[in-house]
Amino acid sequence: MKHSRSLPIRQIAMKPLALALPLATLLLLAACNNADKTAPGSEQAAYRLGSLAFEPCTLANAQINKSIAAQCTTLQVPENPDAPDGRKIGLRIAWVQADNPAAAEPDPIFMLAGGPGQSAIQSFPQVQMAFADVLKNRHVILLDQRGTGSSNLLACPQDDERAQQNTPEAMRTMAQACVQTLSQKADLRYYTSTDAVRDLDTVRQAIGAEKINLMGISYGTRVAQQYALRYPQHTRTLVLDSVVPNTQPLGSIFARNLDDALALYFAQCQSDAHCREQLGDTRAQLDALLARLRQQPVQVRYRDASTHEETTTTLTADMLAGLVRMYAYMPQAAALLPKLIHDAHAGRYEGITALSQLLSKQVGESMAMGMQFSVICAEDAGSFNASEADHNTVLGAGLTKGMAAMCDVWPRGAVPADFRTPLTGKIPVLAISGEFDPVTPPRYGDEAIAKLDHAIHLVLKGQGHNVIGAGCMPKVFAQFVETAFSEPLQSSCLDNLSAVPPFTSFNGPNP
Repeated sequence: MKHSRSLPIRQIAMKPLALALPLATLLLLAACNNADKTAPGSEQAAYRLGSLAFEPCTLANAQINKSIAAQCTTLQVPENPDAPDGRKIGLRIAWVQADNPAAAEPDPIFMLAGGPGQSAIQSFPQVQMAFADVLKNRHVILLDQRGTGSSNLLACPQDDERAQQNTPEAMRTMAQACVQTLSQKADLRYYTSTDAVRDLDTVRQAIGAEKINLMGISYGTRVAQQYALRYPQHTRTLVLDSVVPNTQPLGSIFARNLDDALALYFAQCQSDAHCREQLGDTRAQLDALLARLRQQPVQVRYRDASTHEETTTTLTADMLAGLVRMYAYMPQAAALLPKLIHDAHAGRYEGITALSQLLSKQVGESMAMGMQFSVICAEDAGSFNASEADHNTVLGAGLTKGMAAMCDVWPRGAVPADFRTPLTGKIPVLAISGEFDPVTPPRYGDEAIAKLDHAIHLVLKGQGHNVIGAGCMPKVFAQFVETAFSEPLQSSCLDNLSAVPPFTSFNGPNP
């Protein structure tokens, strides 16, 4: 059984605008019947799961006003698996219990965060609602991948001046400074996806689960597939949201993928007479604006979205391209792009500058860049070759050249010879993609399931990156994890999803 299904667009009321940074977040859900309550009588008791003792903790995220009661622990593992007596690192684990812990299924589900470089524990509050139905029968286990969150965080020192330059030389210098700083606490060769997969199985054994379910988002789908490749006997199901196939390097065609997604977004304005009349040709304006900023960046006075104070900064072409890229992850935010670009093209830069600065701050706070470099430099550096097709894109060849320059100086870990092997076999796999995804387009989902015997790929029309929470997708997700295709997947409810219409003003789309 294997098929792809594209879900049609229907116009429905627009959802509230969400401007939070998109987090490609994978959640490991662990459901085990051997959970023993060891501290009854307290408001939130401590538990044991397998050989691990957990203590009450609260999961929170600075970007949203939400906290979640959980159980947390830290498991010490060797940094270098071939040197068990060498440096140890602590893997931080959070356990969000099923609604009825005593009746939870014995196969846990692990959520794997995206990035690379995001913390699963810090990300979970943003996606908790997508797991509401899964939590009825299963626990959720969140493991901060080594190098992220509270698992020996590899955060590079900030260098705002060089970051604004965004040239290969500046990015190489930043990487050198980061290596010098982080090498005091870590051997950067041992923070790859392969190391993370080994950690996952160590945790699986520690909690006493014979099989687990893996739910990955974006980069996390790579970790999920790599785990299934190495430990198929312990993998019950995979849910892959915004898929990076084993066969596909990260970053190799980011620029072209973004342009493809922008063409879909901007076509919505061009096909609407009022939007086209009010805002004009968005792509032509964006190209002209980028050319102008490359020739002469502009000083912009704007109100900081975090402090509400007026400040001044220099708006560059790279800053604009970065904003466009990140907003393209989220249809609700991408709907603003025609209006923002139209205003900036007319010389009104305040709105787009304020949002660019806000996004830059959020990226810095949520991403462990040292861990990201350890992953991509070991696993993907060979693909960082800018092509002629990149030069006329919004991102241009700068991102690819910059990543190659950083990897020139970054210590590289070992990668198994079969790392690029497509996933095969009978493991039930549910792949989901957003039609407008600017970084992991739907064709990646098709590629990932091509050699699998029991896989379905759902393409959600009008959606972007990280779609596990879109519409009724949480119910489809829960049904799949519960049944593992033992009964037909009921996904027709996703037909009600729609594209977000472009904003013609900051009050919303044309009525």
